[in-house]
Amino acid sequence: MIRWQPRVARNSRPRNRPTLLVEGPEDPDLKRILRRAARDANVLFAATDDDLLRHIVDADAYFGKISPALLAASTRLRWVHSPTIGLEGTIFPELVAHPLVLTHPRGIFSEDIADHVMGFVLCFARGFHLHVRAQVRAYWAAMREHRVIHLPDASMGVVGLGGIGTALAARARAAEMTVFAVDPVRPRPPRTVSRMWRPSQLRRMLDRSDFVVICAPETPETRGLFDSETIAAMRPGSFLINVGRGAIVQLDPLVAALASGHLAGAGLDVFEQEPLPATHPLWAMENVIVTPHMAGLGPHLRSRRTALLADNVARFTSGRKLRGLVDKTRWF
Repeated sequence: MIRWQPRVARNSRPRNRPTLLVEGPEDPDLKRILRRAARDANVLFAATDDDLLRHIVDADAYFGKISPALLAASTRLRWVHSPTIGLEGTIFPELVAHPLVLTHPRGIFSEDIADHVMGFVLCFARGFHLHVRAQVRAYWAAMREHRVIHLPDASMGVVGLGGIGTALAARARAAEMTVFAVDPVRPRPPRTVSRMWRPSQLRRMLDRSDFVVICAPETPETRGLFDSETIAAMRPGSFLINVGRGAIVQLDPLVAALASGHLAGAGLDVFEQEPLPATHPLWAMENVIVTPHMAGLGPHLRSRRTALLADNVARFTSGRKLRGLVDKTRWF
């Protein structure tokens, strides 16, 4: 539990308000919301590196991407809220060792990304990815040319049962799919998941899944996880969907598996290199759907982000448990 307590400032007078530092240009609406949530907190915005270094010294909380230089300059920092779910560019040894609490906006993307995945699934199940390309050529395909998948006969394997994976499992189960999952920390699966394994048993899930969906974060354990051996362990004729992090899937063996027919298709929103180079073979593959790292977009994203931050500010100043807590040693 973390509780803000006034400390004695350099002028020896007690400070009655926490100082909240926000990375970026001043936003009057956000400033008003945060001051209301924190009982008229001292809310500062810093749009330049120099401003950040100057204000981080006396900040009790920081909302932005923390760096070694900022952390070293801070003297009273107890809470950092990352604006992004992915923390691969945020975690560093000094931050892990520091007693401050790290949070991120877990949960605000879950519904939209889960819907995006189901869009991939339905496209592959009904052959829409092929029909759209045929439409460009004004080609009328015969029914026998397309494979149709009956979702109640199909299975989905979810890699990572966080907020996104859990929301996805609920949607897949509503479509009467059989859902499996792999997760490193969850003690038991939700009712929507028929069976769950630990990461060391990933191949057991791959062998049973028609659609494999990566919802995991990038960590030292997941980086490059889907290499040639892992992809070869997937069920022949299955589909790989990645909405987690691009570094989890090695693209060269993926392209080889798609070209050989071992995999029937791939739906990809994230990539090892972004933007995906225009010359990359994935663009031209008919059994691939590429979206430009936008699965999390939705009409309520901004309001959810602000509401979560304001709620955490209120929790911080009243000593309650924060939402979106990160285990810094695990990177999620």
